[in-house]
Amino acid sequence: MQTIILGGGKGTRMKEETEFRPKPMVEVGGMPILWHIMRIYMHYGFNDFVIASGYKGTMIKEFFHNWRALLHDISLDTSKGDVKILGNNNIHFKIKVIDTDYQDGRAETLTGARILKVAPYITDSEFMLTYGDGVSNVDISKVIDFHHKQGSLGTITGVHPQSRFGLVEVVEKTNLITQFKQKPILHEYINGGFMIFKKEALRYFDEGNMENGLIKMANEKQLSLYRHEGFWKCVDTYNELEQLNKLWDDGRPWAVWEKK
Repeated sequence: MQTIILGGGKGTRMKEETEFRPKPMVEVGGMPILWHIMRIYMHYGFNDFVIASGYKGTMIKEFFHNWRALLHDISLDTSKGDVKILGNNNIHFKIKVIDTDYQDGRAETLTGARILKVAPYITDSEFMLTYGDGVSNVDISKVIDFHHKQGSLGTITGVHPQSRFGLVEVVEKTNLITQFKQKPILHEYINGGFMIFKKEALRYFDEGNMENGLIKMANEKQLSLYRHEGFWKCVDTYNELEQLNKLWDDGRPWAVWEKK
């Protein structure tokens, strides 16, 4: 089964990084977050990817064109022009990087249009879809099993977001503050990515935001929610990128490929 990764946005809320590179190529632990996302899927046996690229997408192509040399030590003989990769390499994957930007000067392509632009490359009866800026320790195999049991056209992984603001608890009658909560994890669910769809679901998407298609499916009772109570974090701001890098140095909870 193929996995589509949405990687075409400009990431305007973290210009410190995305002025120079596409958002999926911002680095966590010295590697692009896109690579971390792929490793999560590869851990569960899914190594066929379609990257819906856009802004500075050539950097994604360049990375994967040279990925072996970038990730491993090399031996170079300039007299022969030979380059050898040193060490074991047991990582195998297939990848298509598709430019999903409009080519006629229109405004930035929205996520629904990016999905439609890669649709011709979807070869199976089902496909997975996720964002290019979020990592999690979600069990992909359990998401798929849940999706098949539900029988709906689509399943999204619901996660608990962290509030970007401190919350105040107050007594209604006296208006006295009882507690400050510093950026707590909220009880509500949001779409954390790590989605799976039957191919027929493509007809619900349009050139607007992907959410348009999800709402249509939900209205027809064709969208299910897999509840994930474990780790999830997206990188939408430079501060969140710093947080994720600190987590990489202290536990790296999404690195399921390192777990025994």
